[in-house]
Amino acid sequence: MYSEKVLEHYRNPRNVGEIPSADGLGIYLSESCGDITKLWIRVENGRIVDAKFKTQGCAAAIASGSMLTEMVVGKTLEEVQKITKEDVASALDGLPEQKIHCSLLATDAVKDAIYDYLKRRGLPVPRELEEKHENVRSQIEKLKTMGYILI
Repeated sequence: MYSEKVLEHYRNPRNVGEIPSADGLGIYLSESCGDITKLWIRVENGRIVDAKFKTQGCAAAIASGSMLTEMVVGKTLEEVQKITKEDVASALDGLPEQKIHCSLLATDAVKDAIYDYLKRRGLPVPRELEEKHENVRSQIEKLKTMGYILI
């Protein structure tokens, strides 16, 4: 069902954890399965120099977070915003069709971290990032009121 690369990133995920005093923090959750990814970034001169993540979810979600953190380091914020779920799945040598949405957790979490970075600095935020952020925030608030524990 999973490629060797997915299994390797699941069994030995890279960049797990938090970045104290991160420049940006993003979170994204799947409405369909309940998986959650939180992602921290450190930015210098417009480039991501460090990325860490935590995922509450399946093997594909964990592997996607791990792979994405490797993909974004050294890239500009603009380059990172162009990374798609298909790019992550391809870097993992594919994901089963029913698990492709897991790679979206990682890409949308990093986009939310970029949103946070831009907002903290009073910089212009692309409309797409604003809309994604508002959507996920309302979902998170709903979960909190239900007593859901977020990672």
